[in-house]
Amino acid sequence: MMLHPNLAHAYRAARAGLPPRAQEADVFRRVNGGLRAVLAMDGGKGAQAGLRAIRALADNRRLWLAVEGVLLDPTNALPPPLRASIISVGRSVLREMEKEEPDLAFLIEVNEQMAAGLSVNN
Repeated sequence: MMLHPNLAHAYRAARAGLPPRAQEADVFRRVNGGLRAVLAMDGGKGAQAGLRAIRALADNRRLWLAVEGVLLDPTNALPPPLRASIISVGRSVLREMEKEEPDLAFLIEVNEQMAAGLSVNN
């Protein structure tokens, strides 16, 4: 669904007012929306689902590569053990996406857990 440009701008402005962790959680939820849409289409099978899957997996890959990049930054304030744990999870996600038929339910669950963790104390 496409939002009217004025509504899309208003939505982005409203999200920008949220704390950074809430914004990050929202990104995970948005990516999950694409993965869920694919899963709902005959379990991700078929031509139409295939095209959506390519997009959803690409979005998920970009998200996790960005997460890894942020966590590898030496100026990141998170404790090193936590950063290492999240990087490990991210690499598991990236390996899953390399499979011929990635487990979409697994990817969705990991993203849900990340969003939930980011939402704590917001």
